[in-house]
Amino acid sequence: MRVLITGVSGFVGSHLADYLLENHDVEIYGIIRWRSKRDTIYHLENKIKFYECDLRDLSSTTAIIKEVKPDRIFHLAAQSFVPASWNAPAESLTTNILGNLNLLEAVRYAKIDPLIQVACSSEEYGLVLPNEVPIKETNPLRPLSPYAVSKVGQEMLSYQYFKSYGIKSVITRGFNHTGPRRGDVFVCSNFAKQIAQIELGLKPPVIEVGNLSAKRDFTDVRDMVRAYWLALEKGIPGEVYNICSGTCYTIRELLDKFLALSNKNVDIVVDKARLRPSDVEILLGDNTKFRKQTGWRPEIPFEKTLEDILNYWRERLGNSALVGIAMAHG
Repeated sequence: MRVLITGVSGFVGSHLADYLLENHDVEIYGIIRWRSKRDTIYHLENKIKFYECDLRDLSSTTAIIKEVKPDRIFHLAAQSFVPASWNAPAESLTTNILGNLNLLEAVRYAKIDPLIQVACSSEEYGLVLPNEVPIKETNPLRPLSPYAVSKVGQEMLSYQYFKSYGIKSVITRGFNHTGPRRGDVFVCSNFAKQIAQIELGLKPPVIEVGNLSAKRDFTDVRDMVRAYWLALEKGIPGEVYNICSGTCYTIRELLDKFLALSNKNVDIVVDKARLRPSDVEILLGDNTKFRKQTGWRPEIPFEKTLEDILNYWRERLGNSALVGIAMAHG
């Protein structure tokens, strides 16, 4: 089986490649952009075949799809940082919607019939009313960011191409997912990095935070990529599935769990730059539909996830500090 992962150099893409190599007999092909950071995929260099491509370019996307002829496509490539979508809304809409469109068009031009997992987001739900929690797939979509709008667009395009051309997409609305290798702009990694910096004496004992009252449903990325595989193994094309733990934490509770893993006393300071123009107050998902269809359940305890993230940053920053010391001493 030939599997193509778009955005393979990203946080989720690298974990998905790891999962497939360890658990399934597949040939893996990955799409990266020429300027993509490769620190998450160094260990994959000789295990999968990489193609440089910007999905916003239809001709190069089509050429790769025709060459690889994948049986399954995991479409993960996206502008995925919500705050950035306010600063550069056009880039988020173009990257996510046009990139999705070009991928679907490339599949149509190549006359192949793959299963496609389109990684969408719980951010699409946006403004959720108190009586709508936990959130089911049937909940109205009231997006509150350009990023969320772009994901609604991906979803609608994928559904339209399924109905119009029979292109078999399965839509996953992933709630917050985290784990080692997550970029430091995302809340779990950001807290863990700050704590590790404090432990190593690289910054004062002050944690900078945004909105601590927001409530989020977190899943370990290693559980999430297993869910993505099952979405194509057992999911129904044209359908939408929530992937989530079904458990909610405030960002304050998340921070407290991190601080319990460290012996440092810290001050907590709100950084206004971290506050969003409009924030989704609660994202708590109902995974019943996906669980019944696939048998998936999250397996990794949240505390284990947070410990792994903190240890990842301790090791990464510790190694950097050692390299700096070595260079300083010639």
